[in-house]
Amino acid sequence: MKATRKRRPTRRPTRRQTKSEASYVTEVRDGMTIDWDVPIRMEDGVVLRADVYRPIKAGKYPVIMSYGPYAKYLHFEQLYKTCWDRMAEQHPDVPAGSTNKYQAWEVVDPEKWVPDGYACVRVDSRGCGRSPGYVELWSPREAKDFAICIDWAGVQPWSNGKVGLNGISYYAMNQWQVACLAPKHLAAMCIWEGAADFYRDLSHHGGILTTFIANWYDMQVKSVQHGLGTRGFRSPLTGDWVAGPPTLTDEELGANRFDFGAEALAHALDDKFWKSRSPDWSKVKTPLFSAGNWGGQGLHPRGNIEGFVNAAAKQKWLEMHGIEHWTHFYTDYGVGLQKKFFGHFLKGEKTGWDKQPRVYLLVRHPGEKFVPRAENEWPLARTKWTKLHLDARDQTLHDKPVAAAGKLTYRGLSDGATFFLPPLDRATEITGPIAAKLFVSSSTRDADLFLVVRVFDSNMKEVVFQGALDPHTPIAQGWLRASHRKLDKKRSLPYRPYHTHDQKQPLRPGAIYELDIEIWPTCIVVPAGYRIALTVRGRDYEYPGGTGGKLSNMKNEFTGVGPFMHNDARDRPPEIFDGDVTLHTGAKHDAWVMLPVIPSRK
Repeated sequence: MKATRKRRPTRRPTRRQTKSEASYVTEVRDGMTIDWDVPIRMEDGVVLRADVYRPIKAGKYPVIMSYGPYAKYLHFEQLYKTCWDRMAEQHPDVPAGSTNKYQAWEVVDPEKWVPDGYACVRVDSRGCGRSPGYVELWSPREAKDFAICIDWAGVQPWSNGKVGLNGISYYAMNQWQVACLAPKHLAAMCIWEGAADFYRDLSHHGGILTTFIANWYDMQVKSVQHGLGTRGFRSPLTGDWVAGPPTLTDEELGANRFDFGAEALAHALDDKFWKSRSPDWSKVKTPLFSAGNWGGQGLHPRGNIEGFVNAAAKQKWLEMHGIEHWTHFYTDYGVGLQKKFFGHFLKGEKTGWDKQPRVYLLVRHPGEKFVPRAENEWPLARTKWTKLHLDARDQTLHDKPVAAAGKLTYRGLSDGATFFLPPLDRATEITGPIAAKLFVSSSTRDADLFLVVRVFDSNMKEVVFQGALDPHTPIAQGWLRASHRKLDKKRSLPYRPYHTHDQKQPLRPGAIYELDIEIWPTCIVVPAGYRIALTVRGRDYEYPGGTGGKLSNMKNEFTGVGPFMHNDARDRPPEIFDGDVTLHTGAKHDAWVMLPVIPSRK
């Protein structure tokens, strides 16, 4: 039910109410009219809550919307202080030009959008923050809720009928889902670091369970579940409870949410549970801007690229950048791109977006240096696909097939073996997806393969980067459980194997199996004199230089893979995965890694 409104330019909050569920507060402050806790009724009767930040002057404005579980009343620093402090210190353009009162995790700062004539809408998803209901993340129910919210915003008196979606991670990932439902008022999407395939990108890398889901769910979702009330955070924005107003018992909270960690463990194959959350690319037709992070191994960049390549949208763009996951979305660089995109599609302004390159890369160099470059497609048409062949006899890489047979054995849960290329005689750019072919035997019925593409300088010091989360992120990573080796031949590409993950094919101990392994896309210009290496391991990569510290919103210290660890013994029992694993190379077992080498433009 719509609340009765009398617009008054006052700083005193006023309660609008026709019945209890429709009550909300409107106030004017910091150059904006703000509606707190606006009700949006779903068709099943559940009422979600949204905050609306809009210009003071009456009018119809395009909408920037986000929908997710991180609690709209929660200030950035309350749970993500280490991230905010680092970003504000290293990128002073982020806090500049704003009071920063309304900064929140992974969504736009309204103080930088409302003055440009946008209405910013933040919706708490079902069961989270100020919205009641049952928490079942990324479910079809959530996607339907999101679509209803989009079409609600499109018909409000302050809306021009065009809704754009914008946000990082969760607020990006569910954009792929809701686009499949084609809500009437959805006009454009900015998917900033957003995974898309909930099995391959998020829960099971190459079929291997990652503990990220369970840990993230505990730290960032349960901590703001609706019903924590007085046991949760108090909002500095309103003085009210972030995850309230009711205060429920632990038993009541538990009954109001699914157990994401347990579900991930239970659904070890790409079954209906995961497929119901992943998009049908043929239905993603909304104009989109997909912005990914080279250093996001373990979650996002694969989805950004797969979405750009496969979405049916005729108007789509890809951008790839570096540094922390949460940073460029807020910098002048990132905000500038977002406003250029949305100004074009939501306002019809001549922003220059019609001339924006279809692919825009910040090409990575050692030392956290990035050089912008426009391209036309992905992968780049001029790519020189270069196979480096493994020789197990001396752990080397060669640019030609190895004639002599060799083999190398390591323990299944060990650091494995590293294969080196001689020092490069000239600078070499590697930009794009990577594929590998290995021939493997195991003393047990399975084996987990962790592949890491690495670079070492002339002193054999490893070159790593500030990744999306971990400050010691290697060049590229890929994973495969040998029993998940079955390929989808229709979807596999020479440079990107695609596994079905629909059945387990146990190994016969001692038998040799051919494995095609996807290594996630990367970008690096390797200087002359440096060495490229491939490590084949039985466990997660660990940076040899020590810990990368810990973030306030994460459970574990970072040792090279951030929170994307694969260390659940229930998924990787030693009696199966700690046997003897043997790599076979040369002769009829031509093992290789194929790099996307980019020739210099003349």
